[in-house]
Amino acid sequence: MNIPAELKYTKDHEWVKIEGNTATVGITEFAQGELGDIVYVDVSTAGQELAQHDVFGTVEAVKTVSDLFLPLSGKIIEFNKSLETAPEKVNSDPYKDGWMIKLTIKNSAEVNDLLSAAQYKELIGK
Repeated sequence: MNIPAELKYTKDHEWVKIEGNTATVGITEFAQGELGDIVYVDVSTAGQELAQHDVFGTVEAVKTVSDLFLPLSGKIIEFNKSLETAPEKVNSDPYKDGWMIKLTIKNSAEVNDLLSAAQYKELIGK
C-alpha cells in the first residue's frame, strides 16, 4: 500500500500536502480501497472558510456515500474540477490526479494535529 512519507494524514483517511500556506487534500489509497469504485465527488464549499473537521464535501462510491472532513481550518481556494467528469481518478491515482481541494491554511498550529506516514500506517494496521 502506498503511503507517501512526505504527506500528512488524518484519522479520517485524508492526506494533506503542505506547500507554504497552501494545503492540497485528498483521500488515501486505503480509504479509496475501502470505499470501492468512486462514482461522484461533491465539493460545494469552494470559496468558503471552514473550521478543522468541518465537512467540506462528499464522495460517492457504488455502495456508499462518505463525508469528507477538512484536515485544517482555512479557505477552500480550489476544487479539482477534473473529478466532475472523471471521479475514478480518486481510485486510480489518489495522491496525484485524484486530489480534491486546495485550501489556504488559517492556523498553521493545526498541522501538529496531523499524523505522519508512520503514524497513519499504525492506525490502519499496515
